[in-house]
Amino acid sequence: MKIFVKVKPNSKKEEVKQIDSTHFEVRVKSAPKEGKANMAVIKSLAEYLDIPKSRIKIISGKKSKHKIMEVS
Repeated sequence: MKIFVKVKPNSKKEEVKQIDSTHFEVRVKSAPKEGKANMAVIKSLAEYLDIPKSRIKIISGKKSKHKIMEVS
């Protein structure tokens, strides 16, 4: 399943908001440097969806705030 994620890095708190069935807004404390924010997004989504982190990968938007992710 593909999901569309809008990332807000450098946030004061970490949270996941589900906008609809395939669109999410994820706030992470990590800065967007060296892939740290991407890893934080994957971790937050995995906890929210209650699945292992290994089932989530970024398809496009590794350097963008708008990402398309694959959840298997």
